[in-house]
Amino acid sequence: MEEKRILGILITDRKKEAGNVQKVLTQFGSCIKTRLGLHETGNEELSREGLILLELAGDQKDKDQLQQELEKIEGTQTKEMVFSM
Repeated sequence: MEEKRILGILITDRKKEAGNVQKVLTQFGSCIKTRLGLHETGNEELSREGLILLELAGDQKDKDQLQQELEKIEGTQTKEMVFSM
């Protein structure tokens, strides 16, 4: 059965952790089909937090490892949605 997997990443301090998150996303770029970044603009306090949504594809082992590496970064949380097709 085919599935669609969406991974949400909450970054609580974008200024501090964005570089580390980007390194991991680059490392696992081959399993990222779509990437959407959401954050507030114009208000310094609100803009510290960011949300990234990833549509994942490819090998399940790589997708799991991507999530594990992101969870190692302090100030990040991940949640996943899996849709069976």
